Amino acid sequence: MTNTTAETAWQPSELELSRRALRRRATTRSVLIAFLSSIVLIAVVVIVVVNTPGWAVVQQTFFNPEIALQSVGPVFQGLLTNLLVLVIAAIGVAILGTLLATLRSLRGPVFFPLRALAAAYTDFFRGIPLLIVLYLIGYGIPALMIFPRMPPAFWGTIAIIVTYSAYVAEVLRAGMEAVHPSQRVAARSLGLSHAQTLRIVVIPQGVRKVVPALMNDFVSMQKDVGLISVLGVIDAVRAAQLQVADTYNYTPYVVAGLFFIILSWPMIRFTDAVTARLNRREQAGGVV
Repeated sequence: MTNTTAETAWQPSELELSRRALRRRATTRSVLIAFLSSIVLIAVVVIVVVNTPGWAVVQQTFFNPEIALQSVGPVFQGLLTNLLVLVIAAIGVAILGTLLATLRSLRGPVFFPLRALAAAYTDFFRGIPLLIVLYLIGYGIPALMIFPRMPPAFWGTIAIIVTYSAYVAEVLRAGMEAVHPSQRVAARSLGLSHAQTLRIVVIPQGVRKVVPALMNDFVSMQKDVGLISVLGVIDAVRAAQLQVADTYNYTPYVVAGLFFIILSWPMIRFTDAVTARLNRREQAGGVV
């Protein structure tokens, strides 16, 4: 009897039902309008491009179906190298970036040399282009002949790690500094050491605050992994370049670009979803 009464009490009113129906109709209408406007825009762009004087030459040079099918296999094999480098670089960036952010967050004058060293590192590698870092590490370090001979992919991975660690370290540092100081004070009052406070209290909260920015850095790294081709690594970009040299046609570059889009698109959508979820969580209860 009590359950029946409770269910009856929580049923929406007729006014609320009408409002929900109105919102559903408005949402459906908005989706239809957006879909139709997108179709119209795409149709206009296609018509304009196809009717340009040089479209026939561009289509043959960049969108040749036969050459595209021939280049799919070699480019995909090269993409596997990009994926391997990406996974290893992501792990290395996470470790080194966290270490740099931790060094920059150390308190006290005794840690000034470490803070200055971490700051100089991040300033240097955020200011120098990744392409130059690839040349310096990929050709400069092997020329010293102090390390055993390593494949170019190894040095390319190192270059990506040392460059993107600087960006990730600054993002993590911003998230850690956004944690209210009272969190540190409360942790220390409970008997936690400085290292325990960072590991248990500050870093987890700081990471949650900068998850979208970290994901965007990862998406950028997915694309920049293709730059290791300048060291002679047979990755997707280099494989496409070899196909272009054989066919005198730029379609393999388009195939490589599509592979990178397919690789990045799920992470981009996942980043948007996580960002929207965090925004809803922060705004929960704040809408009047």
